[in-house]
Amino acid sequence: MSKTTTDLLYLVTIVTFILALRFLSSPKRARQGNLLGAAGMALAIGVTLAQDGLENYGWIALAMAIGTVIGVVGARSVKMTAMPQMVALFNGVGGGAVALIALAEFHNLTPLPGELAAEESVTILLSALIGSISFSGSLIAFAKLQELLSGRPIVYPGQQFVNGAVLLVAVVVGGMIVAGAEGDALVVALIAAALLFGVLFVLPIGGADMPVVISLLNAFTGIAASAAGFLLHNNVLIVAGALVGASGTLLTLMMGRAMNRSIANVLFGAFGSVTSGGGPAAVEDGRSVRSTTPEDLAIMLAYARRVVFVPGYGLAVAQAQHDVRALAEQLEAKGVGVLYGIHPVAGRMPGHMNVLLAEANVPYDQLKEMDEINPELPQTDVVVILGANDVVNPAARSDPGSPIYGMPIIDVDRAGTVVVVKRSLSPGFAGIDNPLFYDPKTSMLFADAKKALEDVGAALKEL
Repeated sequence: MSKTTTDLLYLVTIVTFILALRFLSSPKRARQGNLLGAAGMALAIGVTLAQDGLENYGWIALAMAIGTVIGVVGARSVKMTAMPQMVALFNGVGGGAVALIALAEFHNLTPLPGELAAEESVTILLSALIGSISFSGSLIAFAKLQELLSGRPIVYPGQQFVNGAVLLVAVVVGGMIVAGAEGDALVVALIAAALLFGVLFVLPIGGADMPVVISLLNAFTGIAASAAGFLLHNNVLIVAGALVGASGTLLTLMMGRAMNRSIANVLFGAFGSVTSGGGPAAVEDGRSVRSTTPEDLAIMLAYARRVVFVPGYGLAVAQAQHDVRALAEQLEAKGVGVLYGIHPVAGRMPGHMNVLLAEANVPYDQLKEMDEINPELPQTDVVVILGANDVVNPAARSDPGSPIYGMPIIDVDRAGTVVVVKRSLSPGFAGIDNPLFYDPKTSMLFADAKKALEDVGAALKEL
């Protein structure tokens, strides 16, 4: 294939990636954006395989077959509750692939001492360093989300000093590469130090901050891929990596703003390492909660003018997205207005609740972001919280001593009545007690979200 044809087809691929990203910004066109991006990637792979001088097609086909099977099986079999883990894992694989490319190119470009150009050594350094950090950091994020490791920050004395020392070692080795030192062992040492730093970097970050971490690591992978594109002189890889890096960075900053916390505080603040008293302790302190039943909740909903559902991770765990949509349709048949309040960091990854409800075909115009739903809540009769906790905690607004003070929340306590569907009084992923549970206008429905919604729906049919 001629270079002109290759460049033209790569340009088409770049355009599809840009359009795909544009479509993904709207829920109504997200599916088309995903398909367009996949088509662009298929075209890029096809053009790459058609290049002159490519060898070992058998090994390439075998690797593609294995990857295809893993991707298809993973995407079709992983439950929505495990989607954040899959995103973290796939993102990490991308970073690891870039690090291996850097190692291979360093080996190929240095057959004799002094033959590695400065720009090539810099791109190898960046690809290996950032890709390795993304790989190991994403694996730790996966382990925390999968509960293979504790979701709480893992800290120890002198941690920042150790992290800085490990990063310094990686930078020094990288400097040796840029200075012209030879030997594959140098890149291996650089990758090893970066892998260790990635682990140490994510360990002290609490589970409540995982959405931000996933977004940041995704940006890391994009930057590493873009650097690898410069190394391979591949425009598609440069542009695709830049798009991922830029969008991941912007999303990280937006999520930090949604939590009213700086990115430095998220990464180095060990948020959630100190836990306030949980439910049982709170009851012993003299506070009490009001319980309700599915039948009572059905009556409240049936005679309401407006109902707002606030989904959280508990809804995803229970796989109750279809049940909440079915209940909403019952209420709408009775003339009740239904909306959904979506917090930017609800769930375990960016947009988790949007994806969950879209899977259940909830109308897009009923999904209201935090800034849209909060003005509606004082005129709302009933708010039903489905497994959310930290994102509706009024301590963020009223308690200066709370670790989440200043974090924007969904102001559910300003509605007429609040019903919390939760299996227990245990704190959320941030490990912080929620005074909303003890508010006089709050009732607790202790149940799995799916079972609770099914029972409420059944009781509603009897009215």
